[in-house]
Amino acid sequence: MANTWHEQAKIMWNHNATFWNSRSQNMWDEGSRKSIVPFFTKYVEPNSKVLDLGCGDGYGSYKLWKEGYDVSGVDLSDEMVKLCQSRLTKEQDRLSFQQADMMKLPFEDQSFDALMAINALEWAEVPIKAFNEVSRVVKPGGTLCIGILGPTAAPRANSYNRLYGESVIMNTMMPWEFEQLAKEQSLNVLDQEKVYKRGVDLKHVGSLSEDMQQALTFMTVFMLTK
Repeated sequence: MANTWHEQAKIMWNHNATFWNSRSQNMWDEGSRKSIVPFFTKYVEPNSKVLDLGCGDGYGSYKLWKEGYDVSGVDLSDEMVKLCQSRLTKEQDRLSFQQADMMKLPFEDQSFDALMAINALEWAEVPIKAFNEVSRVVKPGGTLCIGILGPTAAPRANSYNRLYGESVIMNTMMPWEFEQLAKEQSLNVLDQEKVYKRGVDLKHVGSLSEDMQQALTFMTVFMLTK
């Protein structure tokens, strides 16, 4: 590629910022992300200092702030961060945004009580390096809420052209691969929130094994402790 992986990702998300913004609120309020904040609040105390990694247009960060968290949102895309900044008011003194690459975060070690990263690590050239970097800024005993696209998620098609030997900027991984990655980094898996596409009969999902449940997901959100 003419530019590095992360430069290409930045260009792509700058280009897609307006489109993302047109859909973001609905996703968090009614769609595939509506269960994430309630799941997060079950494990993270109010007033905690939270990093929202890959915050997009900032609506997820805003929802965390409304729940009483001190939230710092970061995104690779300058255009996304501009959308985030337009959301701020003078009353929101515990909500802030800045442009940053998850491979080199501008924060000291152990700066945050908790982290939320939804469909972010898949956009890292080397996910384990990104994982270690985001874990670095979370305090020992802190919480990491990380969402990974499941096998049924259409956005996984961003990596399809790798089958033709073409360069892509998305590292698709299966939920069970991420779970193994987390365990190898000595993080404990507290819980999982599974998000399914319409058409999956939830009455029968509970009788399936853990890996079969993950296989049907649009997204699996992991709650980890450091």
